[in-house]
Amino acid sequence: MDRNDVILSIKGLGKSFPKDNGQIVAIENFDLEVENGEFVCILGPSGCGKTTLLRIVAGLEQLTSGSIKIGQKEITGPGSDRGMVFQEFGLFPWRNVKKNIEFGLEIKGVPAEKRAETSQRYVDLVGLKDFEMSHPKQLSGGMKQRVGIARALANDPAVLLMDEPFGALDAQTRNQMQMELLRIWKETKKTVLFVTHSVDEAVFLADRIVVMTARPGSIKDLWDIDLPRTRDRASSKFIALRRDILDELEVQKTGT
Repeated sequence: MDRNDVILSIKGLGKSFPKDNGQIVAIENFDLEVENGEFVCILGPSGCGKTTLLRIVAGLEQLTSGSIKIGQKEITGPGSDRGMVFQEFGLFPWRNVKKNIEFGLEIKGVPAEKRAETSQRYVDLVGLKDFEMSHPKQLSGGMKQRVGIARALANDPAVLLMDEPFGALDAQTRNQMQMELLRIWKETKKTVLFVTHSVDEAVFLADRIVVMTARPGSIKDLWDIDLPRTRDRASSKFIALRRDILDELEVQKTGT
């Protein structure tokens, strides 16, 4: 990998949590470099530290050891160079779509006219034109997640962090949102770090898949996904990749 293309660098990351008179090691010796514009999915057994890893990169959790850099800047806390999209939508029910998208810009002190211009641009990007004045209770699950994606993108982050963003959606809506996310990713050229429990979703979306070990989580394997987009889930290559990754995860679960 060309060092000049690396936007996210994770070196020797470790994370422990206190428990009773000792500690639980959640993540250890985690090393990963992500290229600018790359779409990376993270898979692993339940409890392996996927969400914890994402929260550390977001600056919402402190690491115990190691370092994380965005470009040449070391991460020490939250920052506008990272945007986070959660599984739960986290929208403010009293704000309409545009005002939810503008929230981060308000915190940064962006003037009202610029906020309105930016939010409208992302409303259009995520396909919510004509719903600008709607409140969350008036939106479907997929539409709420589009607002969450638009809100994260409105701050123009270098890296978009996504924690099971489609996990609460029905299967049809989830597939539609995966297609929408790829469209948005191609248009914005953002770097994406995406946590999922779905191997099918990871193979459909990712340039690379990181498979983590059981706790303490570290990298067990990296898979380069060289299938052309848009990917055919019924193709023999797609099915073979999905099966091989599922087999790897199953070995970790059973220990055999």
